Amino acid sequence: MLAYLLRRLLYAIPILIGVNLLTFALFFVVNTPDDMARMQLGVKRVTPEAIEKWKAERGYDRPLFVNPRATGTGVLTETIFFAKSARMFAGNFGRAEDGRDITREIRMRMGPSLAIALPTFVLGLFAAISSALLLALFRATRLDFWGVVLCVAMMSVSGLFYIIGGQYLVSKVWRLVPISGFSDGLDAWKFLVLPVAIGVVSGIGASTRWYRTIFLEEIGKDYVRTARAKGLSELAVLFRHVLKNALIPILTGVVAVIPLLFMGSLLTESFFGIPGLGSYTIDAIQAQDFAVVRSMVFIGSVLYIAGLILTDVSYTLVDPRIRLDR
Repeated sequence: MLAYLLRRLLYAIPILIGVNLLTFALFFVVNTPDDMARMQLGVKRVTPEAIEKWKAERGYDRPLFVNPRATGTGVLTETIFFAKSARMFAGNFGRAEDGRDITREIRMRMGPSLAIALPTFVLGLFAAISSALLLALFRATRLDFWGVVLCVAMMSVSGLFYIIGGQYLVSKVWRLVPISGFSDGLDAWKFLVLPVAIGVVSGIGASTRWYRTIFLEEIGKDYVRTARAKGLSELAVLFRHVLKNALIPILTGVVAVIPLLFMGSLLTESFFGIPGLGSYTIDAIQAQDFAVVRSMVFIGSVLYIAGLILTDVSYTLVDPRIRLDR
């Protein structure tokens, strides 16, 4: 197990380097520092002196990858790539265009993002698995048929409909919770109830339909027929055998999502005014703050790779016969 983890971590290093290089190329080759200066200055006719001053203040006046004017290690370190991208591996994300420290902003906004993402993830997973088990138990019945129809209908509705409809009905008409905003401490629950509920409802259709398919595939296997032949009830077969063996494909999708919970939800946080990482990314895109966007892309890559490793490790917890050290 330890050898496998070390091997996967070593594999992750060139992947992160490749993602970093690709992101850097997209931001600094497609949009040169001069183009970035013109966009940030926000004027149609900007003088070359203003462009050079903006680049010097933010460290964009250096060469991209190699600095032939420097000596020693400065040939590589005194470059835009090292200053803006290579330091991300050490957790140094630099400063945003408004001067605020990006690392500090990420730490502050991680809490509100998790406050929404974790309850939505746990409740949504429980609701989807429970609904899928119910449909699988009453398979080929009217309940199963109309349950699948409802799932397909919920999948076909845009997430914006749930957000706007929930805000209008629950907050504006019924006045049960605030329409947007966030608060620290115990008062935060009234700002989180509606976003969490909408997150669960908007995702339960697709998840239930997928889990139902997995359960039905397991039900048709030989070991299920053997369990029934031994006299086990349908509930015992479903919960003691089918659910256990269906956890491996479920974990493939579920565990990989867990690290990405830190990234927050772009739409939910933006519409509900939650100061999380999702709204932070949207605000950075709108403000054309490339330093923040690059940092969020890098963090997303790290978390996604961590999710894949965590998924493989979780297989051994579900089925000890699976070995990862081979």
